[in-house]
Amino acid sequence: MQLNVSSTVVLNSITVTPANLHVLLGAGPVTYTAIGNYSDGTTQDLTGSATWASSAPAVANMTNNMAAMGSAGSTVISATSGGVTGSTGLQVVVLSSITVTPANQVVVANSGPVTYTATGNYSDGRTQNFTGTATWGSTNTGVATVANNVATLVGGGNTTISATQGLTGSTNLQVVPVLTVSPPTATISILQTQQFTANLSVSWYVDGIAGGNSSSGFISGSGLYTPTIMSVGPVHTITANTTAAPAQTKTASIQVNAPFAGPLTYHNDNARTGLNSHEAILTLANVNMNQFGRLFNIPVDGKVDAQPLYLPALNISGGVHNVLFVATEHDSVYAFDADSGALYWQVSMLKAGELPSDDRGCGQVSPEIGVTATPVIDLSMGPNGAIYVVAMSKNGPGTTYFQRLHALDLTTGAELFSGPKDIQATYPGTGSGSSGGIVPFDPKTYKDRTSLLLLNGKIYTAWASHCDAGAYTAWVMAYDETTLAQTSVINLTHNGGGGAFWNAGAGLTADSSGNIYQMLGNGTFDATLDGNGFPNRGDYGNAIVKLSTASGLSVADYFTMSNSIQESNADQDLGSGGAMLLPDMTDSQGATRHLVVGAGKDGHIYLADRDNMGKINLSSPSVDNNPNLYQDLGAVLGGVFSMPAYFNGNLYYASVSGRLRAFPFSNARLGASSSQSSHSFGFPGATPSISSNGTSNGIVWATDSNLSSPAVLRAYDANNMATELYNSTQAPSGRDSIGSGNKYITPTIANGKVYVGTQNSVGVFGEF
Repeated sequence: MQLNVSSTVVLNSITVTPANLHVLLGAGPVTYTAIGNYSDGTTQDLTGSATWASSAPAVANMTNNMAAMGSAGSTVISATSGGVTGSTGLQVVVLSSITVTPANQVVVANSGPVTYTATGNYSDGRTQNFTGTATWGSTNTGVATVANNVATLVGGGNTTISATQGLTGSTNLQVVPVLTVSPPTATISILQTQQFTANLSVSWYVDGIAGGNSSSGFISGSGLYTPTIMSVGPVHTITANTTAAPAQTKTASIQVNAPFAGPLTYHNDNARTGLNSHEAILTLANVNMNQFGRLFNIPVDGKVDAQPLYLPALNISGGVHNVLFVATEHDSVYAFDADSGALYWQVSMLKAGELPSDDRGCGQVSPEIGVTATPVIDLSMGPNGAIYVVAMSKNGPGTTYFQRLHALDLTTGAELFSGPKDIQATYPGTGSGSSGGIVPFDPKTYKDRTSLLLLNGKIYTAWASHCDAGAYTAWVMAYDETTLAQTSVINLTHNGGGGAFWNAGAGLTADSSGNIYQMLGNGTFDATLDGNGFPNRGDYGNAIVKLSTASGLSVADYFTMSNSIQESNADQDLGSGGAMLLPDMTDSQGATRHLVVGAGKDGHIYLADRDNMGKINLSSPSVDNNPNLYQDLGAVLGGVFSMPAYFNGNLYYASVSGRLRAFPFSNARLGASSSQSSHSFGFPGATPSISSNGTSNGIVWATDSNLSSPAVLRAYDANNMATELYNSTQAPSGRDSIGSGNKYITPTIANGKVYVGTQNSVGVFGEF
């Protein structure tokens, strides 16, 4: 018989859960469960019957199956039943620190908000992201404010950004200014330097090269830019890089211009515009009594009626200098340092035993006549360049008079080309002073009042009489500048009289095609015209003439008023003023206009089309107009004994006892005056000169001659003539006073200085 034996079931193990906990100190008790695992595969909950224990009661103390945390550390939680024990680890941890990132940042003020992260660091090496639950703050809300975990930049400085969750973690935030460089743009002459400044510590570069080089110009560690001859022309990039983090870069630009190469002729150019558009030093901001004034006076031996000429960077007297050339009525020519007044040379135009001419009984140029016309400079002539001068003299106390053309070396004053050359001429005609059908040029009868013209290798002169004395006519002469030989002569009243060229010292005017434009004084005009509308005897008194130089001097065209003869008879010279060529303009129909402008004693501003000047209209000779003329603005001025100037679409005139006025152009038509000075200029009005830097900082300069008292230099905003920037009477105690004025004074402006001729000196003005 077989016996049935029952199997014995035993407790194999006990599983304690939760297993291997990490619990934050201060958290609530942990409740454990004990599950018995039997040999037959069954389980039984032993939680209530097991005996519970902690291997480190100080870390966690057990009450039944509940563990209460006491301190940080490790312990083993065990449950025992029927001699079997199950256990698990328990780690009681603490929050040891909070890390805030990014840490210790330096940021630029315009870099935008900064986002932070807070990370809790536990004693067991584990971490937890507290970014969304921490409390955020900034110790300096003037630097940055914090909303949640985002810091908004407010201003420069330092602040501490903090995150708090039980503990506090923090980081430093430094906000630095945005890098700035000034000036952002600059234009200078090669004779100048430019200081750039940065608001932070930086390293300087020119065109990407640290410190620059000979091609780009050099810049010092302090930001002082010094140009080189090779840097002239292109725009150069100045770069500043911060030397401390965060890296910042800022750029500026500078253009280096060749120094203003003039004026080497009257009123700066052959168009006689009077404009120096390369003046980078004198501005609307610094031409005022506090920053600008007379620097010094240069004494000379006679009246300075000729406009001083200026040549930059001349190799003279063992160095490179800016040089001012001054001619006087005492027949002297000087070369001065334009920046210090130091004398380099002085030469006399007189031959042995000679004196300057007396005034020939005429007070127009008195008490002596020497060099009256503004000379002209040609840098290509001779070994060092040449200045061409016409001088009048006489043989001591005698009655023989001379007119001579001189060519002087710019560096020594020595005569060139076997000079000087006596000026003599004859011309076929039956006019004043003629004999046997020939009109002679008598040196004592004339003075060279009109400034010299250099055109295509020729020096051109035009001649005025002494008052209206004697038999005189209208001479224009040409001389070869390399030999001083006379090459051509024309007399524009050779069968009549008068017509001499006064022009208030203005120069013969020329266009790029080699045509000369000149305004005659009152004189014979032939009322009988040939088939082409020209005076049949070749007399052009009181007209604007266009002279061709293609094959000697000849009249190509002309304009005069319908009542020209009546005006001449009334001594209303058109040629009391000077002619100026205007830049090409486009009219309302899209056509390009080439215009010449002039005004005289009748106060009209006449604009003639140089391609068809208008000649004369004799159908209504009593009317002061000419329907063939391009434009007659009418009698808008007083009598004109001066030159206009041109700048940026505006024509500037100052007539006798009149205000300095700006007349704007629109569609190649001249409009009514747009602005005017508050000051009125006495006789003979004023010839303005203009300085600008391109089309900016336009300044109109004019001299109030005041023949019996100190001349007054005045400066106006070219965009509003009502704004007087400066005059030389403003400073106290006569600080800026210069000598008595001459009849016609044209200011010379070059590279930050203004030069004004007087009866015995040249006043030099500039920035203090």
